[in-house]
Amino acid sequence: MSEHLAPYDSPRHRDETAIAGMWLFLASEILLFGGLFLIFVVYSHTRAAGWALGVRHTNLMIGGINTALLLTSSMAYTLGVDAARNENARGVILAGLSAAGLGVTFLCLKGWEWHTELADHLFPGPGFALGGPQAGGAQLFYSFYFLSTALHGLHMLVGIGLIGWICLRTYRGRSAPLIAMPVEVVGLYWSFVDLVWVLLFPVLYLIGRV
Repeated sequence: MSEHLAPYDSPRHRDETAIAGMWLFLASEILLFGGLFLIFVVYSHTRAAGWALGVRHTNLMIGGINTALLLTSSMAYTLGVDAARNENARGVILAGLSAAGLGVTFLCLKGWEWHTELADHLFPGPGFALGGPQAGGAQLFYSFYFLSTALHGLHMLVGIGLIGWICLRTYRGRSAPLIAMPVEVVGLYWSFVDLVWVLLFPVLYLIGRV
């Protein structure tokens, strides 16, 4: 009978495999969001005036605050990764809760922004508030706006759930040696979600505003 072989030769092999798997997943996500940015490149040029009209009706203050929240969240989680490498369970939990809390605040602000935009009839379709010759381009912008922010928000929810799982897992296993790999893998995902927003912010709020 052949000897049973473990799926990994060593803890290092296990960690490298997990991180490589996350990078492969993120590569597929880049293709997804890359398609969205291609839409931006095309229509912000072919329907420039209408697109800019839509940009000027977004809430720059909320967009700016949300950007600051996500950048701070990313920095907070980076401290959690450092804590995991130093086997500091308390540091992982505090950093994770901070990052997740900032993420929840982001989603609440985005939800309020959506609420005001819907109340102002900025959702594309019948009754769209922006009229005139550039209305079609403005509707294209808001189609892109709601699609991209909804997709990003969904990824935010997944990320917050993963961070919550990391905190719970760390709390329950705080008497055992802390394995940093899951914390790092979730950190890659969270950093990617933050990066997507950093790229979306100028597209949705700045380019074409003046």
